[in-house]
Amino acid sequence: MSFDGITTRAITHELNQTLAGGRVTKVYQPSDVEVVLYIRSGRQNHVLLLSAHPSYPRAHLIKQTMDFPLTPPMFCMLLRKHCEGAILQSIEQPEMERIILFTLRTRNELGDEVTRQLVLEVMGRHSNLILIDPTTGYIFDAIRRVTPAISQHRQVLPGATYLPPPKQNKRNPLTVLRHEFIASFDYNGGKLDRQLMQKYSGISPLIAKEILHRVGLGNREHFWQTFHQVMEQVRLHQYQPTIVHSDTKSYFSALPLTHLTGTAHTYERMSDCLEAFYFGKAERDRIKQQTNDLVRRLQNEREKNKKKIAKLTKEIKETEKADQYRIYGELLTAYLHQVKRGQRSIEVVNYYDPEAKTITIPLDPQRSPSANAQHYFKKYNKLKVAKKWNQEQIAKAKEDILYLDSVLASLEHSTIREIEQIREELEEEGWIKPKTKAKKRKKKELPLPITVYAMDHTPIMIGRNNKQNDYLTHQLAATTDTWLHTKEIPGSHVVIRSKSVSETTLKEAAMLAAYFSKARESSQVPVDYTLVKHVKKPAGARPGFVIYEKQRTIYITPDEEKVRQILSRKPVKTPV
Repeated sequence: MSFDGITTRAITHELNQTLAGGRVTKVYQPSDVEVVLYIRSGRQNHVLLLSAHPSYPRAHLIKQTMDFPLTPPMFCMLLRKHCEGAILQSIEQPEMERIILFTLRTRNELGDEVTRQLVLEVMGRHSNLILIDPTTGYIFDAIRRVTPAISQHRQVLPGATYLPPPKQNKRNPLTVLRHEFIASFDYNGGKLDRQLMQKYSGISPLIAKEILHRVGLGNREHFWQTFHQVMEQVRLHQYQPTIVHSDTKSYFSALPLTHLTGTAHTYERMSDCLEAFYFGKAERDRIKQQTNDLVRRLQNEREKNKKKIAKLTKEIKETEKADQYRIYGELLTAYLHQVKRGQRSIEVVNYYDPEAKTITIPLDPQRSPSANAQHYFKKYNKLKVAKKWNQEQIAKAKEDILYLDSVLASLEHSTIREIEQIREELEEEGWIKPKTKAKKRKKKELPLPITVYAMDHTPIMIGRNNKQNDYLTHQLAATTDTWLHTKEIPGSHVVIRSKSVSETTLKEAAMLAAYFSKARESSQVPVDYTLVKHVKKPAGARPGFVIYEKQRTIYITPDEEKVRQILSRKPVKTPV
């Protein structure tokens, strides 16, 4: 994994410099595997994210705002009891392990000064965040409890004694000597990068390949010098946080990655690098877990409508025979005097044909001549009505698919509270059943959109679901504001709150409209823009549906890095 021992050392050093001696003011738990600490240090407020996510475990400072549940989980309440108001004494990494120890000085219920320790273990799917008493090893609790059923060798439960993860018998790469290093490899065995990982702690496959790339075709001495040079940078904390975007994947490291081809971005702080790399990833994963049932249900409804359209379209083709039945009926009525009971068919002149050719009309010998004619008229009327009904049902099914696409697009980038708004909307529209029938619902919150700021500090508002889109476009926005939406693609309504809009602001707003849409991963996304006064909601239309005119179109490619910068901008305070 990318979050190796070197990255752990880099972030530990940065956090220790920034947060050591600070006071923990607030504790939140946005998900079942993440904790956020608000720390006041150096006359500044800092937000520290500690994640035991199985795919994205990490620790770093964050700038983006997070959504927290209204009812805090039990582990969060425990951390508030032991950590709020505590002084963060130190942040340490045992040797080069992927473990970070946050030592806190606080007071217990009796007022006595005590020490508590938060242990973050960055171990992939075995990652954990544990609160312990460092003097006795007593475990107060963990964000992920490990029972005997999960592991027979190491349990992490309240009341148990904390044991560090088992050592892998690897050497510390910062203390190895030259002769020891050179003698430790089987040079004829090949795969030196794998040997490097197996022998020394804290080295990921990415760093091992980087070292070998720098060695090139050099000899053993060159191998040692390159390794020593890299480790000296780590020992002296001379980091260069980097993200490399290749064609298929992105990579991050505390050191430059010269062996990778792609676009490289460097950052001043390791926290900035990690926040940029993980931006939206863990959040989208968390939202995906919490909306799995909802997404599956909506996708099933969407597939049902697609099958319904195919079936009705096939039936419409069959109704093309309706005119033929009408002609049969009218010709039988005209030639009724020639038809005799018991005939199976009759050949008459088709006066509807310009060439006046004859036509053979099948007859039911059990029916009278007039009954045969009426039978064809009934079939004609039935097919004509069916065609009209089928066309109406196809139009309705297409509207349903368009609506479901808009909801599915909203779910991809919604917060926990916004998901509740989407659930309410789906209940009101009849797509899902209400959870509570007899119980009185709590007062609904206003579906307020999020507000960000352009480069010139112009406010830009983004609706993150259909309810927010409606509220933004039809209630919050002024008629002279500029409204944006992806052309014929489900997505967010975006409004620029200004009468005059610069080209830069327009492009940033279009970038947001394209990013918060179904076309997020596409390039050259068409975004329509017009004044709010030209945007109307038809009577009886579903949430989020509008029609607009006098629009222009701008083409833009969503850039996650630029979007992150826009979302992190703060409003400029004007002096009173």
